[in-house]
Amino acid sequence: MSFSSFNPIQTNTPQQVTANQPLALRQDQVFHGTIKQLYPNQMAEVQIGNQKLMAKLEVPLKLGDAHFFQVTATNPQTELKVVTGPMSQTITAGQQLTQLLETMNLPKSNEMQQVLSHFMKAQLPLSKEQLLAAESWMKNLPAGVDKNNALQALQRMVELKMPFTNTVFQALTQGVKTDGLSANLTNLAQLLASQAGGNETVKLNLLQQIDQLAKPLNNETGGLLLARAIQTLLDNGTPIASKLQALPVLKEASILPQQANLQNWQSANKQITQQASNQAQPVQTGQSVPLQKEAGLMMQQLAQATPEQTKPMLEQLRVWMSNESLLSQTQKQQIQQLIARFEQIPSSKQAIKAFTNQMQQQLLKAYSENATTGLFTKNEEGISAKDQLLSLIKPDSNLPQADQLLRNLVKAAADSPQPLVQSAFTQAEAQVQSSVDSRAMEQAIKTVLKGLGVSYEATLANKAGDIQAAAQQIKPQLLTLIQDAQTPPVLRDAAEMVMARLNGMQLSSGENGHQHQLIMQVPLEFFGKKMDATLQWNGRMKEDGKIDANFARIMFYLNMESLQKTVIDMQVQNRVVTINVYNDIANLDSLATSLKGSLKTGLLDKEYTLSGVFIKPFGEREGKTLTKVQNQQEDQQGGVDIRV
Repeated sequence: MSFSSFNPIQTNTPQQVTANQPLALRQDQVFHGTIKQLYPNQMAEVQIGNQKLMAKLEVPLKLGDAHFFQVTATNPQTELKVVTGPMSQTITAGQQLTQLLETMNLPKSNEMQQVLSHFMKAQLPLSKEQLLAAESWMKNLPAGVDKNNALQALQRMVELKMPFTNTVFQALTQGVKTDGLSANLTNLAQLLASQAGGNETVKLNLLQQIDQLAKPLNNETGGLLLARAIQTLLDNGTPIASKLQALPVLKEASILPQQANLQNWQSANKQITQQASNQAQPVQTGQSVPLQKEAGLMMQQLAQATPEQTKPMLEQLRVWMSNESLLSQTQKQQIQQLIARFEQIPSSKQAIKAFTNQMQQQLLKAYSENATTGLFTKNEEGISAKDQLLSLIKPDSNLPQADQLLRNLVKAAADSPQPLVQSAFTQAEAQVQSSVDSRAMEQAIKTVLKGLGVSYEATLANKAGDIQAAAQQIKPQLLTLIQDAQTPPVLRDAAEMVMARLNGMQLSSGENGHQHQLIMQVPLEFFGKKMDATLQWNGRMKEDGKIDANFARIMFYLNMESLQKTVIDMQVQNRVVTINVYNDIANLDSLATSLKGSLKTGLLDKEYTLSGVFIKPFGEREGKTLTKVQNQQEDQQGGVDIRV
C-alpha cells in the first residue's frame, strides 16, 4: 500500500464553495454550461454546475443543449460566444473537446486534454492563458507528483481564486505529499555545503538551522548539562578541579561572561548587563509592581526594592511560590522559612541584599535539582525548570536567546576534552533518550515547526514574538537564498522544493464555514532515526470561533525506519476516540497490546474515552482509498458534520 500523497479534505466543488455567491466570470474565460432558459433578444439563463447566470448569446441556441462558451464581454452585461457544438447522441464529450482545441488553437497534447476534461467535469471556467500554463506545468511535473493530484491542485487554485502561478501550483502539489521532506532537507544541506557561490552567511545559517531540526531535543540535553554544572559549582564538597572543568564550558557557551570565576559566577552577569535592569522594571518608592514570572528577573526586582516595598513584595513572593508548580512542597517550605526569618529583622538595603542572595542560592539549588528530574515539565506559563535556572544565571536572555545558549552548551560539552564534561554529556544524552514520552514528542514537534518557520508570516502580520529571531528560521532564509541572483541554479532548485513543501502546508490548510482543516508535515529525527510525519486534522468551529474538541477526524501518515509506512485514522465523536492503525507488519497487534493501557490512561487524563484500537493490514482498505475516506461525510446527532 502506498500513500505518497493525499488529497486535501476540502476538495469541494465550486457549487459547494460558492453556493451563496454570484458566479464571477472574466473576459476570455472558457467554461462548460447548459442552456436552461431562453429569453427575447438572445438572452439566456446558463447553468454552470449549481450556479446560474444571465447572459447574451451571439447566436440563438436550443434549450437544454450543453456547449463550451467563451466570455466575450462582462460589462454592462455578460456576453457569450459558443465555442463548440452541442453534446448529443452523435457528438460525444471527446468530440466536443477536439472541437474546442481546434477552435481555440490549443495544442492537442494528452496533458491539455486531461486538463480540459477535468475542468469540464468540475464545471470551472478557465482562460486560454491558464489552460496553456496548466498544460506546461502538467508536462513538467516533478518526480513523485501524481497527475490526479496535480489536476486537483489546479482545481483548488481556480476554486479559491488563488494566483494562477507556478509557485502556487508547486506548493499545492508538494503540500499533499506525505513523505520526502526529510530527504529534501538532507539534499539541501548537502548542496549548501558543497556548492560555491551565493550568500555564504545565509547558507551557513540554513545549514545550522537544518542541523538543529535533526536534534529537536537538544535543549533538554542542554538543560541537563546546565543543571549538572550548577550543582557542581554549588556543592561545597565537590573538588576544585571538577569545578574548574565545569566553569569554562559555561563560559564557552556564553552563559557566563569570560571574567566569571569560582567566587563571582553567580553575580557576574548581573554586574555587566544593564539590559536586565531595564527588563526588571525596578520599583520606585511608593510603587507596587507585580513580580516577574521568570525567577531571575524576580530576584532583580527584589534586589532593587526599597525597604518600604519589601512587605508587599514578600506577599507577592508567597503567592508566586504557592502557584509555582516547578517547586516541590519541601522546597516551598524552605523558601517560606527564609522569608519568615527575613521578616524578623529590620528592613534595610543591606538586609534586602543579603535576603536576595540567599533566595537566589535557594532557587538555584531547587531548579537545578528539578531540571534533572522533570525534563519536559512546564508550569502554567509554559516555563520549565531549566528556563528558570537559566534566568537566574543570565536574567537578560529572552526565550530565543535562551534556546541558543542551551544549544551552545551542548556543542561546547560535546567538543570539550575534559573527562568530567564528556561524562556529563554522555549521561545527559542517555537520560533524555530514556525519558522520551508524549510531552517529549509534543516538544519536538513544536521545535521542528518553529525551526521550519511555518508561522513566519503570522509572526510578521501580528507582530507577535521576536521578529528578529523569526527571521533566522528556515523559511525566511530560504526566501533570501532563492531571491539571490548569485545562488547556483541547482541550489536554488533544492531551496524552491523545500519552500514549496512549506507553502503547501499553509495553502492546504484553511476554513470552510464551521469546518476547519489543518495540514502539518514534520520531519522528525530521534537519536539517529528519521521519520516523516504528516498530520491531517479536520474538525468544526464553535459559534465563539474556538475549536470544538468534542468532534474531530485526524489522519496520521507516518514513514518510519522500523515500522515503515503506517496510517493512523483517529475519529473523535462526543469525546469518544476510535483508532484504526493500518500497517502490513505481521503480529503488530501483539506488540502494541502493552501500549494500549497507557494510551487509554493518557486519553482519560484529557477527558477522552478510548473506544478501541484496531490494527489492520492495508489490504483491508481495498476499494476504499484514502481519498474516498477524506471526502466522506458523517452525519452525527446534533447536526455535526465531520468531513474526513
